[in-house]
Amino acid sequence: MAVVENALRDAHGHLSGADLAKPLEYQDPNQSVRILGFWLFLATDMLLFGCLFATYLVLRTHTDGGPTARELFDIPGFTAETFILLTSSFTGGLATLAMRNRNRKQVLAWLTVTILLGLSFVGLEVQEFYKDVLEGATMQRSAFLSAFFTLVGTHGSHVSLGIVWMFSILLQVAKRGLTQVTARKVFIVNLYWHFLDVVWVFIFTVVYLFGVVM
Repeated sequence: MAVVENALRDAHGHLSGADLAKPLEYQDPNQSVRILGFWLFLATDMLLFGCLFATYLVLRTHTDGGPTARELFDIPGFTAETFILLTSSFTGGLATLAMRNRNRKQVLAWLTVTILLGLSFVGLEVQEFYKDVLEGATMQRSAFLSAFFTLVGTHGSHVSLGIVWMFSILLQVAKRGLTQVTARKVFIVNLYWHFLDVVWVFIFTVVYLFGVVM
């Protein structure tokens, strides 16, 4: 990895003019390589969710006399979760745009809004799970519920991790300003957030919509 990074610099270790013309997070070849590494991580995470989706599709009809998806899912609830998460992805994109415009205050503002929306999403999801459990729909009740809680819960834990991660980057930007390193972190955390948004669109469609329709 270090060999690749060094090959992208000149003999004096300085960045070329072509590098400086790139977006802030890509100007330093070291940061570009780290961004590439994160894309590879997302590919592995995609495989994880692919396995969870496949498991859910196989087990979704195995209710063992317990509540079915149509009986369990609350349409206003998962619709609100979807709206909030999609909105947070938009505000995260605005944070990336502000970062590229070197506007630190806007980056901090949009990251804060994104974090608050993420907390709202997690709060609604916890409320949904709590309501399900009170009605006797626990993971142990049926294979369908085990697959449902595992898939949606794994996504929710990723969102929770993303909130903590984004908050730590917000503090770094507030303290150090927008550098090539903090710009790379802002870009990567929003890349992660958009990935979770895409996964949720599949959950919304495959789990919730198909669940209440079929």
